[in-house]
Amino acid sequence: MKKLLQTYKYEVLLFALIQHLFVGVLLTDMEFYTKIVWPINMIILGLASTGVFIEKGKWKNIIKNVLNVLAIAFPIALPFWGGISLFMFFLNSSLCVFYLFILVEVMRYLIRPSYINKDIITASACGYFLLIEISVFLLMNFYYQDPNSFKGIQTTFSIAHSANVFMDLVYYCTITITSIGFGDITPNTHYTKLITAFLGVSGQFYSVVLVGILISKFTSNNSKK
Repeated sequence: MKKLLQTYKYEVLLFALIQHLFVGVLLTDMEFYTKIVWPINMIILGLASTGVFIEKGKWKNIIKNVLNVLAIAFPIALPFWGGISLFMFFLNSSLCVFYLFILVEVMRYLIRPSYINKDIITASACGYFLLIEISVFLLMNFYYQDPNSFKGIQTTFSIAHSANVFMDLVYYCTITITSIGFGDITPNTHYTKLITAFLGVSGQFYSVVLVGILISKFTSNNSKK
């Protein structure tokens, strides 16, 4: 298993990120998603991220494991404490840090080699989806502190409501970062407007930097040949 995760670490991570963000396409029961699917998703993501940190040092793996435990424990407790705003703050904050920690390691890998291969391509895609994950949980933090901070997202709490908010914000962050912007969900406070603007700029910046990195690596490959 360890050798498999090390050999196909970015492919496995990419699959885990996509299924976490978009598995809702296959589900209609949001209560089942909240109680069962989300914790399983986090276990899959924790396992999938293991390959990225193999041979990265003891402390990095300790930090990653602690964040992983929190990322699994909070969703398991969500059906019981999901109505408490402080609990949602810690849940969303821990997940933001968890994904940011992985994103930093992915970016370190993208910048370092002077060649381009399938790992570079899949790591690039992982970086994009990690940016969406961080954006989703950052905005969820603001939503749970003030449910009126967005228009177009329902404000009535229930167990299934957490899953609906997550999927609405996955949709919202994806169309914001990709600069599509349909306008059916909109920020409703000055801070969510500014954060949305920052996310749009971040998405474009990542795309520009990524294109520059890939062109540089491709040019370096051709020069060596």
